Amino acid sequence: MPPPADPAAPRREPRLSRRRHTADRGSVTLFWLIAGVAIIGMLGLLVDGGGILRAKATADDIAAEAARTAGQQLDLSQAIPGTALVVDPDAAQQAAEAFLAQAGAEGSVTVSGDGTHITVTVTDTYDAVLTSVVGYTDIPVSGRSTAQLVRQMEG
Repeated sequence: MPPPADPAAPRREPRLSRRRHTADRGSVTLFWLIAGVAIIGMLGLLVDGGGILRAKATADDIAAEAARTAGQQLDLSQAIPGTALVVDPDAAQQAAEAFLAQAGAEGSVTVSGDGTHITVTVTDTYDAVLTSVVGYTDIPVSGRSTAQLVRQMEG
């Protein structure tokens, strides 16, 4: 049996087989902190970037359908006798605005002076999901489409 330890003697720390490297302490944690923020940032750009593209495509589609709807409002007093193929500007404007209202979209409708072109512009906002953390909450998107009346001759 070993003799009892002297209480007045200094305590010796047990020796470790490896040396301690205090200079590197916490460097891995800092790396993963920076990498984690970068990964979350890229994820935010991917999610919200895709959402913005989807919202813009939807705005373009709504604008195109509203312009097509307006293009069907022909001025029959000129179309039936064959003197001109033009839209009734008031009916075209009302039809496009009704389509926008039904789609739940806001926008503007313009009928050209000669009545052969209808341009619809849709404005909307994309509600950011992940980039709202850095201040990008409502991102404006818009879509635009023009319908042109075309006369098709058979034969």
